[in-house]
Amino acid sequence: MLRLWRGRPARPAVVAVLLFLLHGQHPVAAEPATAETTPPDAASAQRQACNRASFRMVIDVGHTREQPGATSAHGITEYDFNLRLGKVIERALRDAGFAKATLIVTGGPARQSLFQRVARASKLNAQAYLSIHHDSVPEQFKALWQEDGRVLSYCDRFSGHSIFISNDNGDRPGSLLFARLLGNRMKTHGLQYTPHYTEKFMGSRRRQLVDKEAGVYRYDQLIVLRKTRMPAALLEAGMIVNRTDDAVLADPERQQLIAASAVEAVDAFCAARGGQRPPEVASAARVERTSARTKKRAVRPVAMKREPDRKKLR
Repeated sequence: MLRLWRGRPARPAVVAVLLFLLHGQHPVAAEPATAETTPPDAASAQRQACNRASFRMVIDVGHTREQPGATSAHGITEYDFNLRLGKVIERALRDAGFAKATLIVTGGPARQSLFQRVARASKLNAQAYLSIHHDSVPEQFKALWQEDGRVLSYCDRFSGHSIFISNDNGDRPGSLLFARLLGNRMKTHGLQYTPHYTEKFMGSRRRQLVDKEAGVYRYDQLIVLRKTRMPAALLEAGMIVNRTDDAVLADPERQQLIAASAVEAVDAFCAARGGQRPPEVASAARVERTSARTKKRAVRPVAMKREPDRKKLR
């Protein structure tokens, strides 16, 4: 605690005045409070800044029942993991007052379902989009083991979650902000991301680490990230091919912890960006204004040209 003289500690107000007189400006914190680092005393202000009831959040369940993605070390499909966690996150958001939080579940072929997800998010005028997945590894890193008479593959070498964004997204700054908020909240809750995507041995699956504190990677090729016009992030909630992580990720307690991180991230993002209209709504408004201006410009030249023609005919 700062002391300006012996005895009792200086009051914050006195410190602020003295710093102002010495430097000619108000004291500046070493790390300014942002939507990512909201101080505790600003929590009530943040809740007031975020209109939870009107914020449109979409949670997308990765993969489909027909094409369920990876298989865990204990033989459970990724789709099952995604669906369970997606439901927990949606419920947590609604319980926190985000009444318009919507869970998207699609079926059919994988690629076709990807475009369906993007279209549904746009139709909902989503203000943020989170795709839920669980991670695996390239086949060369897997080994075989037996459980209950079944031969399964696993890889205990890697552990942790990861978050991805695309530079081709319609709102790249918003995507990065949301991803950072989510990664930092997960870190606060003691959850660690996996750094192995930066390693050369990942080959074509190697990714650029955009934020080493929050565990945010760049992955431009993902359709649900690059085709969405609202801020979007994809969460690989953990390594289900890791035999230990597989069991932990199936535990409701871990799912609730991830959901709590998601709610806190959405709340902070809503406070920072919630006042902005979704890109679809804003784009529609711009189109209407442009069309109106175009009509006005189109009417004037026609009227000016016809008048001289009438004079020539007289």
